[in-house]
Amino acid sequence: MKINRRQFVRNLGMGTATLSIGSLMCSASCVSSGNSHNESGKVNNDDQILFIGDDIAIAQTEYGKIQGYLLNNVYTFLGIPYGADTSGKNRFMPPQKPESWEGVRPAVFYGNTAPQRMENRWPNNYGTFADHWNYWDVSEDCLYLNVWTPGIADGRKRPVLVWLHGGGFTNGSGIEQDGYHGENISREGNVVFCSINHRLGPIGFSDLSAVGGDKFEDSGNVGMLDIIAALEWVHNNISNFGGDPKNVTIMGQSGGGSKVCTVAAMPAAKGLIHRAVALSGSTIGASDQAMTRKVGEYILKEAGLTPSQIDKLQEIPWRDYLDIADRACKKCREDQNINMRRTFGPVADDRNIPVGVFYSGESPLDSPVVPMIFCTTFYEWNPNRADAVLEMITQEEVVEKIRTQYGDKAESIVRAFAENFPDKTPMELWAMISSSRQQVVKTANAKLKQGQPVYVAWFGWCPPLFNNRMRAFHCLDICFWFKNTDRMFTHTGGGKIPRVLSDKMSGALLNFMRTGDPNGGELSVWPEYSEENGEVMILNNVCEVRNDPDREARKSLEV
Repeated sequence: MKINRRQFVRNLGMGTATLSIGSLMCSASCVSSGNSHNESGKVNNDDQILFIGDDIAIAQTEYGKIQGYLLNNVYTFLGIPYGADTSGKNRFMPPQKPESWEGVRPAVFYGNTAPQRMENRWPNNYGTFADHWNYWDVSEDCLYLNVWTPGIADGRKRPVLVWLHGGGFTNGSGIEQDGYHGENISREGNVVFCSINHRLGPIGFSDLSAVGGDKFEDSGNVGMLDIIAALEWVHNNISNFGGDPKNVTIMGQSGGGSKVCTVAAMPAAKGLIHRAVALSGSTIGASDQAMTRKVGEYILKEAGLTPSQIDKLQEIPWRDYLDIADRACKKCREDQNINMRRTFGPVADDRNIPVGVFYSGESPLDSPVVPMIFCTTFYEWNPNRADAVLEMITQEEVVEKIRTQYGDKAESIVRAFAENFPDKTPMELWAMISSSRQQVVKTANAKLKQGQPVYVAWFGWCPPLFNNRMRAFHCLDICFWFKNTDRMFTHTGGGKIPRVLSDKMSGALLNFMRTGDPNGGELSVWPEYSEENGEVMILNNVCEVRNDPDREARKSLEV
């Protein structure tokens, strides 16, 4: 898939350079003029802001030199290979090292997006306007990462943040949303920000170990092993980008939050990560391998192959393979009557990922022990952003809306949420029921067993867009953590009000990255979470700590 040039121009606001190296050259002496700030520490936009040239933004990696650019006082390196092409013989295999190169390699544009379905990603609707996802070329040559840093080879040891994108374990990329951009938090927080692409869906999580033997023993988890490989690259190279390999925080949202939880349970991550932050996504276990191996058998059968021909799965065009794997998974579910939590995702093989509940000590695997922050939003799955009629829904109608899922309990659930939150409208109650904190509370309680600090937040700020119907939706808080509320204006509206909250949240994140404790900034005291009290920081125009504010409502959802 070739990039649409209009999409490229549309994304100028993301801060990527749109001029080629050959068309915008300057001497090293001009770099100093790009380092001016006004009294508030912001970039002085009256001066030149972009610098790129033969002797500007050159960094050394273990595989060769790369050239990025200096933009708004941040060195930017995009599309850095941390692994080899995963196609052909490398498909379903653990990631291989990239080949070294001679000379200086350009690192000025994002790497390929991992294989995933791209059809009809950009319909002309309000969702496209609000989120305006960014996707580039799609290829199995997708093991690339991006780095934003205030300094290179300067001897500094800045905290490092590694961003794991959302999209479940099936979709997404390291820059699919403008809110993922690392420039602002890097400059204003004096940290190194990295984002990565890795294998997804059936390409990243087809468990062929039962039909392929030892050669394919890791096939069900290669997408997670890619993340480990990226963290190893960070460990080995980030000091050349002004970062501290002994102070690395992993952070992700939605599926990325579940990836964070999974990495924090993987023995291979020990020594590579030191803090973790999971937003609007969490998990305390991987898929049962008995089930994933059965899916692998169905994949081989759906492809019309025998076990002796399994290598031919590596020759099928990736787009065709996605269809084969999904058909096989559907047939497996129907034939075996298996209720799969996810179609393709991490596998509890008790070698790469532990069996049982994460962090509990149930597995002999030795997992990392790190402090964590968990955050969710009030209205993750608000159903009426584009439907004004639903704003007038009644409480009785909400009962009917959720009856399919909850059956006879529907009425008591709505009543419990209404009693717990008497200030909420029926529409808001529906959104809160759909967005319950059940899973994140369960994960936070499990993490406490490791004896490390756990902090929990609940994001409630609602943007003044779509007649105030957007509410605190899934993905909204990302740009607040990264000082991107003006960049991601289709989520926030931009301006001072969201920026003030962003400063508080990003300050807490930066403190957590430095010390493992979010306190010390503009937020009020944020206590550690306990199962008994359920302490949670409410993030809104007024930020305050409350003890398990939805406990009674959540109880109504218990089986």
